[in-house]
Amino acid sequence: MSLRRQLAQLLVLRASGYALDGQRRYPRWELSNDALQRGLAEGVGGVILLGGSAADLALRCRQLQDWAQGPLLLCADVEEGVGQRFDGASWLPPPLSLAKLWNRDPSQAEALATAYGRCTALEARSLGLNWVLGPVCDVNNNPANPVINVRAWGDTAEAASALSCCFLVGLQREGVLGCAKHFPGHGDTASDSHLELPLIPHELERLKQVELPPFEAAIAAGAASVMTAHLLMPAIDAERPATLSKAVLTDLLRHELGFNGLVVTDALVMEAIADRYGPGEAAALAFDAGADLILMPADAAAALDALEAGFTSGRWPLERLEQSLQRREQALAQSQTSPVEPAQALKQLAALQGQHRDLQQQLLAASFEHQGEPLPSGGGVNLIRVDNSLQCPALPLNAPALIRPQAAGWRPWRLDDQSPPWELPAEKVLLQLFVRGNPFRAGKKSRENWPELVQQLIGQQRLAGLVVYGSPYLWHELQALLPADLPAAYSPGQMPAAQAMALAQLGLVGHAHEGGFTD
Repeated sequence: MSLRRQLAQLLVLRASGYALDGQRRYPRWELSNDALQRGLAEGVGGVILLGGSAADLALRCRQLQDWAQGPLLLCADVEEGVGQRFDGASWLPPPLSLAKLWNRDPSQAEALATAYGRCTALEARSLGLNWVLGPVCDVNNNPANPVINVRAWGDTAEAASALSCCFLVGLQREGVLGCAKHFPGHGDTASDSHLELPLIPHELERLKQVELPPFEAAIAAGAASVMTAHLLMPAIDAERPATLSKAVLTDLLRHELGFNGLVVTDALVMEAIADRYGPGEAAALAFDAGADLILMPADAAAALDALEAGFTSGRWPLERLEQSLQRREQALAQSQTSPVEPAQALKQLAALQGQHRDLQQQLLAASFEHQGEPLPSGGGVNLIRVDNSLQCPALPLNAPALIRPQAAGWRPWRLDDQSPPWELPAEKVLLQLFVRGNPFRAGKKSRENWPELVQQLIGQQRLAGLVVYGSPYLWHELQALLPADLPAAYSPGQMPAAQAMALAQLGLVGHAHEGGFTD
C-alpha cells in the first residue's frame, strides 16, 4: 500500500446523510458523490454524516461502505440520540437534563445515563454507524457557554465524570465506539470555537481539579477515542491551540493520562483553526501534536500533501504512521457494526422504538419542572422564540408548540435572534422560548433581554404563561421573577415530545386529529 493511501485512512470527511447531491444541506463542507467515491477509492478511512432520515442514513452507510476499499469508521454527532440528527430515530433530552437528578438520586441518574448510551448505540448500529462522537466530557460550569451548555453531562466535575462514563459504558457495551470530547475541556468559556479561538486562563492545578477528571474517568472506563478542543490553555501551551499542541495531546493526554486509543481532531474547518492555519499546515501540526485522525480538513488534498511531505522529508518516522493505523485497526475491531440492508435496518429500528419511547419519557419526566395553574381561556399571542426560524427541527408543521395553542385561540408569532426590532403585542402572551445556548454568535450577546420583557408583561398583567425549552440557566433566571400561580414549565428537551409534556401541564392537551390536512 502506498504511503499516500495509508495516510488517506487517517482522514474523516464530511458527507450528507442524503443519497443525492441535490439534497445536500451544506454543500460547502459535504462532498459530492463523485468526490466521495474518488476519496474512498483512494483509501479515505472515515466519514462523518449529517442530514436525512433514519432510512436515508441506512442507505447512505451501505452505499459508502460499498464504495470503500476497506472497513470505514462511520460516525455522527448524535449526542442526544440518533434522532437528534436523523429523523425517525429516537431524539432524547440533552445530557445536562440528568445533572440535577444526579444531585438528588445518583443511582437513578446513572442508570438512565447508561440506558441513554445503550439506546444510542443500538439505533446507531442498526443503521450502519459504528462510531458516536460522544459523550461530551466538558464541565459546563460557565452558564454563558454558547457552544457546550446543555450538551454537557454536568456543571461539576463529579456529575460530568459519573454521567458521561455511564453513557460511554452503555454505548460501548453494544459494540459502538465512543468519543470523549473536547479534550482538555471546553466548558468554562463564553466564546464559540466554531467562530473564534476560546481562551481558558486557569492554572494547571485548577484544570486538574475541574476540566480533566471527566476525561480521566472516560479513559479508565475504556473510551475508544478522544476528540481535541480548539482552544488555548496558556497554562499548558501558550502558543498553540490544544488540537495542535504536543504538550496537550502527547505530553498530557498520552503520557500523563495514559490514553492509548484513537485521538481525533475536532473539525479543522472551524474558524478557531481555519482562520489561523492553512488546511495542510493544520493537518500536519495536528498529526505532529499526536492526533491520529484528521476530522473535516478544509482541503483533503492539501492535508494529504502536507502529511505525505512530512514523511518523505523525514519529519516523522514511519513508525509514527504505523502507530496511528494500528490504533484505527484496534478501534474497528472493537466495533460490532457491519453493513446491513436498509430494509433490515429499518426493521431493527422499529423493533427498538417502543422501549426507547419509554426511555425518552422517563428522561423528560426526570428533568421536567412546572408551577402554577392551567392557562386562562380567551387566547392571545403565542410568542415563540427559536435560534433560527428557517431551520428549527423542533418545530415541524405539526409541532405541539404550534398547533395546541392555536387550537385554543393563541395565534403563533415566531421570532429569532435575527428578527428586526419588534414591540410586545397588546394582547395576552403565551411565551415559549427555545434557547439552548447562543451558538455561532462569536461571543456576541443576544439583543433580547428576556428578564426585562417578562417583568414588563407581568407588570401589565399580560403574561398568560411561560415555557422554556433548553437552557436551565434561562429558566432559573426567569422563574425567580414569576408569581407563584403563573402557569410555567421547563424542559431541557426541545423535541415535540417535550412540548407535549409541557403544554399538557398548562392545560393544552392534544386531540385525535392533530396535524390537520396536507399542504
